[in-house]
Amino acid sequence: MTHNCQSDPSADQPDTPAAARSSSGLRQGLTNYGDEGFALFLRKAFIKGAGYTDDVLSRPIVAIANTGSAYNPCHGNAPQLIEAIKRGVMLAGGLPVEFPTISIAESFSHPTSMYLRNLMSMDTEEMIRAQPMDAVVLIGGCDKTVPAQLMGAAAANVPAIQLVTGPMLTGSHRGERVGACTDCRRFWANFRGDQIDAAEIDAVNNQLVATVGTCSVMGTASTMACIAEAMGIMLPGGATPPAVSAERMRIAEKTGQQAVAMIGAQLTPQKILTPQAVENALRVLLATGGSTNGIIHLTAIAGRLGIRLDLQRLDHIARQTPVLVDLKPSGQHYMEDLHRAGGLTTVMRRMRHLLHLDALTVTGRTLGEELDAAPADFPQDIVRSMQNPIYPEGGIAVLSGNLAPRGAIIKQSAANPALMEHSGRAVVFEDAEDLARRIDDPDLDVHADDVLVLKRIGPVGAPGMPEAGYIPIPKKLARQGVKDMVRISDGRMSGTAAGTIVLHVTPEAAVGGPLAIVRSGDRIRLSVAQRVVALEMDDAQIAERLAALPPVATETNERGYRKLFLRSVTQADEGCDFDFLQAPHMTVSVPR
Repeated sequence: MTHNCQSDPSADQPDTPAAARSSSGLRQGLTNYGDEGFALFLRKAFIKGAGYTDDVLSRPIVAIANTGSAYNPCHGNAPQLIEAIKRGVMLAGGLPVEFPTISIAESFSHPTSMYLRNLMSMDTEEMIRAQPMDAVVLIGGCDKTVPAQLMGAAAANVPAIQLVTGPMLTGSHRGERVGACTDCRRFWANFRGDQIDAAEIDAVNNQLVATVGTCSVMGTASTMACIAEAMGIMLPGGATPPAVSAERMRIAEKTGQQAVAMIGAQLTPQKILTPQAVENALRVLLATGGSTNGIIHLTAIAGRLGIRLDLQRLDHIARQTPVLVDLKPSGQHYMEDLHRAGGLTTVMRRMRHLLHLDALTVTGRTLGEELDAAPADFPQDIVRSMQNPIYPEGGIAVLSGNLAPRGAIIKQSAANPALMEHSGRAVVFEDAEDLARRIDDPDLDVHADDVLVLKRIGPVGAPGMPEAGYIPIPKKLARQGVKDMVRISDGRMSGTAAGTIVLHVTPEAAVGGPLAIVRSGDRIRLSVAQRVVALEMDDAQIAERLAALPPVATETNERGYRKLFLRSVTQADEGCDFDFLQAPHMTVSVPR
C-alpha cells in the first residue's frame, strides 16, 4: 500500500542548484574579482599544481566529505572508503575531490558529541556551498556525523548521497559473543555490583570493540544508517555491511558511480528528503527498535526542510508498528546478523504496507521499485514477521503529563515490563555533578522502588544534552542485585542502552520546565500504557513552585561557539537544532 502526503515543503525552498550553481565543474562559486575569466584562470592554475590536466578538470566534480580522524575509530576505514569512492567516480567519468570536515567521535567529544553536531552541520553546509562540486558523497558513521551531514546537505541542496562507515564486528569474551556498546554497559553494571572483578572488566575491555566501525548493535549509529537508507538518501543495501567487509568497499564504489549519475538528474536532497521519506524513516526506526536519539536527529533534519515532526502522531503510528528486528538492546543479536539476514531490505519488505513506496531514492527509482528489484528473501530468524514480532508496538513511546508538557519519550522495547506502570518516591539529583558526587554514597536515601530524577542535562542545562539519562543504579542497590529502576531526565541516553528510562523531558529544567520543581520525596507516576509521566501533586502546588523558580538567565558570559549554542539551541521536540538554521516556516507535519 502506498500513502500520499498533500504538501511538499521543497516547493517553499530555494532551488540552490539553479539559483546559485548555474555553472558546473570548476566554474561554480568563483571568487568575485570583477573578472570572471581571471577567477577561473587563477583557480585552474592552482589546482593544476596538484598535477591535474585540462581533460580531467573538464569533468563533473564529485566531492567526498572526509570525516576520518585518529580520534574516531568508528571512521577508521575512511581511507579505504575514499579510495573505493574515487574508483567509482572515475569509472563513471567524474573527477573525485576529497575535502575534510569536522569528525565527531562519541567517546572523545567534550562536553558531549551532541553539543558539536550543529557545528559539524554548519561546517558541512558551508563547505558544500563554498567549493565547486556537482555532487557530494558524505562519509558518516559515529552517532552525530550522519545527522550533521544530512542537516547540512539538506540546506545546501547539491546532489548528495550518504555512505556510512559500517558496523564493527563482534568480539568474544570467555566464549561469549560481545560487542559495543550494549555489552559495555552490561559488564560495567556487573562490575559496579561486584559481580565481576577488576581483572575481568579489564579483559572484556579488550574484546568489546573488535574492529573499526560503528557500534555493533542497534544504537544511534546503526539507527541513523537505517534511517538514511529508508529515506532513500543512501544506496539500497548500504546500511548494514560491516566496516571491514569487502561488501562495504563495493558499496563505496557504487556510491561514487551513483553520485555521478545523480548530477544529470539533479537528484538533490530536497527531492529525496520529502515528508513521505521522513515518515518511512520513522516507521523503520520503530520497527528496528532504533535509538531514541534518532527522533531528535530526524526532527532536526526534517526541520531544515520545513517538515515538522509531530510527537503525538509519532506515538499513534508507533502503536501500529511492531518491533521486527531481534537486535540488542531490544533483542539478542548484532548488526552483522541483520546484514546476513538480508539487511534493511528484509525489514522493509516485511512492513512494506506501512511505507510510502512511491518515495524517490538516490537511484532515481522509487522505494517500491528497489524493494521489488532486490534479491528474494530467504529463511532467517533475525527479522520477524508482522504476525510474530519481537515487541507488539514500536520501540519508542511518547509520554506527556505535568512533568513533560511538550513531551518525553521512553524506549519501551528495552524497558522492564514490571516497571512501566509504576509510582514511586523521587530521589533527585540537581545536575550531573550532584549525581557524580552522591550516587554511590552509602548514606544515600534510596530504595529499589524509588524514581531517580536527574535535572539540568538538557540542551541548555548541560549544555549539549549528554547521554547521562542512563543514570547508574546506586552502587549499594547494584550490590543487592538491582538491575533496573525508573529513571527520568531532560537528557538523552545512548541508543545502545536499555532500562526503564524516561528521556527528553521538555521543556528542560534549565529553562524553567516542570522538572525543575521536583524535590526528593515527591511522588512520580509513570504509566506507559496511558502515555503519562506526572508529578503526583495538585495543579495549584505545581503552579506555586513554578512561580517560585528564579528567572531564567538570558545573558551569558560565555564566548565563541558555546555562546552561540546557548543563545540559539532549541528544545528536544524541535531537534536541538539552532533556531537560525531551521527552515523559516514549517509547511507540513509528519506523520500524517
